[in-house]
Amino acid sequence: MHADEVDVDEDLVRALLRAQFPRYAGLPVRRLASGGTVNAIFRVGTGLSVRLPLTAGGAGTVDREALWLPRLAPLLPAPVPVVVGTGEPGEGFPWRWAVHGWIEGEVPVEGRVGGAAAEALAGDLAAFVTALRGVGLEDGPPAHRRAPLADADAEVRAAVEALRRTDEPFEADAVLAAWEEALEAPAWEGPACWSHSDLMPGNMLTSGGRLAAVLDFGTVGIGEPAVDLIPAWNLLPAPARRVFRERVGADGASWARGRGWALSMAVVQLPYYRRTNAVISANARHVIREVLADGGGR
Repeated sequence: MHADEVDVDEDLVRALLRAQFPRYAGLPVRRLASGGTVNAIFRVGTGLSVRLPLTAGGAGTVDREALWLPRLAPLLPAPVPVVVGTGEPGEGFPWRWAVHGWIEGEVPVEGRVGGAAAEALAGDLAAFVTALRGVGLEDGPPAHRRAPLADADAEVRAAVEALRRTDEPFEADAVLAAWEEALEAPAWEGPACWSHSDLMPGNMLTSGGRLAAVLDFGTVGIGEPAVDLIPAWNLLPAPARRVFRERVGADGASWARGRGWALSMAVVQLPYYRRTNAVISANARHVIREVLADGGGR
């Protein structure tokens, strides 16, 4: 996926465990199929997972999660990963890495969530987002996505131009019009608050249609809350989207900015990952379709 990505496999994980976590060295190791772009995920035995950053840019998420997940966990209404330990560079692997507790569940898929189950999931997600916004922990790090939406303008426009040169079935001018509508929304003037900042379907687990866990807190921090509205377009169908908006209490400006965040992420991801990550590119196409069909929803 990335020009600077390192090669990782089960043998590397076994070697790292033998050297640094020998009590787990005899457990079976299996790489998981994943749409993740920052870490490779391996299941270790039945109760653990190992996360290996794929690039230097992703390596900093290990320490962020180790510091903040234990503090956030008791304040949130959904389970989050338990950090069992962090590993040091070794065995040819250049960065710190993590061992997490395993959480059972299924990764939800856009377009396959509907009906009453979708509305229940929307309520669960709204409760999670609202609780995270209300966290009172001080000295949190800056969220990964915290700048004004307008700061992404040049990157979004460049990505739209890249999409024009592909066979993707989108009208570039319609995408730009939706983006420009989002840019017109008033900026956030409230206090900065905690946000996950990457609530993609791949960072959630469900069980029986309900939210079973939220994963991957490498982007968590203090910032503008509208970024955590993105599940409205990357996962929830229109009826559940309305439930999510009502439960999370999003006003028109926040909703428009959230829609802009969802669109910007999808537009930037699609030309980058369209040949290398089928999960992310499929979700990006879904988001673009949903945003264009949604018409703003103010």
